[in-house]
Amino acid sequence: MVAILYDETPKHKENFIKLAKEKYFDSLLFHRVMQGFMIQGGDPDSKKAQPGQSLGTGGPGYTIPAEFNPNLFHEKGALSAARLGGGQNPAKASSGSQFYIVQGTVVNKADIDNLKIDNEKLNLGFQMIAGNPANKSLMDSLMFIYSSGDMKAYQKKILSLVPVIEQQTSVKITKEVSPEKIESYTTVGGAPHLDGDYTVFGKVIKGLDVIDKIAGLTVDGNNRPMDDVRMTVTVEEMSRKKITKEFGYQFTEIKK
Repeated sequence: MVAILYDETPKHKENFIKLAKEKYFDSLLFHRVMQGFMIQGGDPDSKKAQPGQSLGTGGPGYTIPAEFNPNLFHEKGALSAARLGGGQNPAKASSGSQFYIVQGTVVNKADIDNLKIDNEKLNLGFQMIAGNPANKSLMDSLMFIYSSGDMKAYQKKILSLVPVIEQQTSVKITKEVSPEKIESYTTVGGAPHLDGDYTVFGKVIKGLDVIDKIAGLTVDGNNRPMDDVRMTVTVEEMSRKKITKEFGYQFTEIKK
């Protein structure tokens, strides 16, 4: 795979180049792969890991501050920083070395409206209306769908509540989505639900089929490939003109 690193995420770019030049990544595993989602590596503990050993907690001992940019998103091939989640990491700081490359899936054009939902605000708004006694019948019907196990119907019902949530809480849940994002997610695919939560700092511009091959491997219960897949990472400085000539990648102006 060949990837570019974004100038718009300078801390992540500098750190990745530094580690690559130190050969930090060499011989590390893609220790977590999920078909239709992503492939992840960069855990130093994976270099000498035994078969079946659980991985994913190692790193260089530091984190990188989040560098979110709404114009850098989780399309297929996005190079992004892994991180601790939940209450452990409210600032959403990135792992110092672990990264993932998005495989994702193609978004059906009928589901484009889902891309315009801010899931974090949706969850917040839903929690606010769930505790209102006036919404008991609504919550009961929602729980009935949930208990049936039909998660697609449950998600559809949740999304149908957006107008109600916005009206009752004054929390704006919908957001603007650029035509470029819509075009990419509905043709190439990706993982739009990760946008705004994890820092995207690069993009694979050659070798997308390699992502598919790795993501399709047989894995154990921890999503670690049964057969080890090791990486070697090298860096080369190239002009944008040369990158376009060699790989056909067209640069566009990315707003901050």
